[in-house]
Amino acid sequence: MPLLSTRGAGSAKGFGLTNGISWNGDVDYLVVAGGGSGGGNRGGGGGGGGYRASAYGPAPLNSGTKLNLAAGSYPIVIGAGGIANQNNGNPSSFNPGPAGITATAGGGGQTCGGGGAGTGNPGGSGGGGGHNSARPGGTGNSPPTSPPQGNPGGQGSPTGEGDAGGGGGAGAAGGNAVPGSNLAGAGGDGVLNTITGSPLGYAGGGGGGASPAAQISPTPATYGGGNGGPGSAAGFAGTANTGGGGGGGSNGSPIAGNGGSGIVIIRSPAVSSTRISVSPGTNTKTTTPTGDVVATFTVSGTLTVS
Repeated sequence: MPLLSTRGAGSAKGFGLTNGISWNGDVDYLVVAGGGSGGGNRGGGGGGGGYRASAYGPAPLNSGTKLNLAAGSYPIVIGAGGIANQNNGNPSSFNPGPAGITATAGGGGQTCGGGGAGTGNPGGSGGGGGHNSARPGGTGNSPPTSPPQGNPGGQGSPTGEGDAGGGGGAGAAGGNAVPGSNLAGAGGDGVLNTITGSPLGYAGGGGGGASPAAQISPTPATYGGGNGGPGSAAGFAGTANTGGGGGGGSNGSPIAGNGGSGIVIIRSPAVSSTRISVSPGTNTKTTTPTGDVVATFTVSGTLTVS
């Protein structure tokens, strides 16, 4: 396994690469896990996948620490979203292991049935709690990282005719259902990150499932989370390659939305252009207007530094 270490963004220590091009090996990263699925039968929204970034997004969620890469091959794992109902997503990672970066899967929203027993699942962000008896959402940032990779899910309504909590997102906790209003909790917001050169949103939570009597769709999360099911509809899926959580199913539908798959993005300086390659071909290498190289992984593969 090639050397991989972390260093502060201002570090000047480096090493020479071949063919006369000097590059110290420092790169920025964004690693987002697969989002959790929603729960059925007025179930909670799925939690957004864990969000881990060195830069290009909002503080204090940035680590401020680049990765230092020696020549070699680095495995990339893209986590799939959770499959309905109440299933966690799957983790995403850059160079899995102690020296790499791993984002924890989003937690599944609680599926309700009978008395609605149970809670939302824990995860990078936690899944929302289902309706009835104030079922809590799952914990976020589980296991803990610094900075935190997500937030908890929202609480379901304490009444039997209430609705479900939203899944947590990277930028905010999932919303609580509003008792007596037939309004489910909104999914917690994800965050914007400009590592690709454009502001794109990641790791939003899914909205909770709503009561069919209200015919109201809960406010959808931003940045990839799926809306909860309105009326008698199924929950909506989280957006692929954002780590968005799936929406909870309504009371008339036992089917919730699937979570969205994750993503891994590596950005390196312009002088690294001929030194970075990606595989398989589904993944891409592009160049920003400033000349930086952006390697984007939407499926599992390998980043190679030569």
